[in-house]
Amino acid sequence: MWAILSIVVENKPGILFKITHLFRSRNFNIDSISVGVTENPAYSRMTITTFGDEKQVAQIVKQLDKMIDTIEVKHLDEHKTVYRELSLFKIKISNASDSMEINKLANAYGGKIHDVKKESLMVELTATPDQIKAFEELIQPFGILDVARTGVAALQRSGS
Repeated sequence: MWAILSIVVENKPGILFKITHLFRSRNFNIDSISVGVTENPAYSRMTITTFGDEKQVAQIVKQLDKMIDTIEVKHLDEHKTVYRELSLFKIKISNASDSMEINKLANAYGGKIHDVKKESLMVELTATPDQIKAFEELIQPFGILDVARTGVAALQRSGS
């Protein structure tokens, strides 16, 4: 099962290490992680995605909740959450028709074209991880030269 964890922590040095160390010590892998200051500068929100069965996810949530620097831990229901990831793809261009085709694909996924060169172009895509994966599979035949991904940012919907 894929899990999205939202963790509000005190905004102080060393907390990222403590959280990631907890995952490592429990032999639990982090799929993606994003961290940023909340509306209150005293706190940061970490969004961590991971894979595990319900028991494993419940255990890691329980362990995170016990940490002194942790203010709030939520296992977010992906159906009641808005979640997105930013990705950048540098894609090889062999001819003019490649550029037009990649542009069409990027537009279909709501992507933006940046840094167009003779031999490559860059696509910025903000979407769910599944949508990013689908886009990546479509552009694979052109040749992906480089990829950068931010990790998932997520907030629970109102009333959830």
